[in-house]
Amino acid sequence: MRSLRRVLKLGIGVGGLVCAGLLISGCQTTEPPYVWSGESSANSVALKSLRIGDLLQVTFSDLVTPQPPFEGRIKEDGTITLLLNQTFTAAGKTFAELEKEIRERYVPKLFVNLTATVRVQDRFFYVDGQIRNPNRFDYKGDITVLGAIAAAGGFTDFASPKKVQVTRANNQKVKVNCDKARDNPELDLPIYPGDRIIVPRRFW
Repeated sequence: MRSLRRVLKLGIGVGGLVCAGLLISGCQTTEPPYVWSGESSANSVALKSLRIGDLLQVTFSDLVTPQPPFEGRIKEDGTITLLLNQTFTAAGKTFAELEKEIRERYVPKLFVNLTATVRVQDRFFYVDGQIRNPNRFDYKGDITVLGAIAAAGGFTDFASPKKVQVTRANNQKVKVNCDKARDNPELDLPIYPGDRIIVPRRFW
């Protein structure tokens, strides 16, 4: 009987240690790379993908001859052009995917070794003119002209919704008729990081 009790005690002790180990390991998490603090997990996943208009810094290391970093925005066609006039599609890729593609393009065909590091600057869009809260706003994911104006408090009583101007990061200008866009979502253009929305004043 004593032997049986001793075996049971040992079994309970070992089982407790195993359970405790499982609980501890279950609580350990690894913070995913490139996650913006203060965002929900869903937004963090979305923000890890590069977007048109993002202001990128690409640095190159492990080269025999040092090269200056690239700084520029992802163009409307989703591309960037780096060393030796090499063009890469950046929009839609994660940081790691683009870094891997850059290395594979250059090594070993053009360089013996190269490591690319991709960083994105803070993402903002701007709303100004005849809206209730003109300001700079954090770009947190997909948003359209109407959504951006709503985020800025909506139109004032003096606004001209039919002649809203969107200036892209590359200085391309686009006119949006927001009255028609309310009825036809295809006219409600997407807003990208670095875009500026200007709502003009209405004159009677």
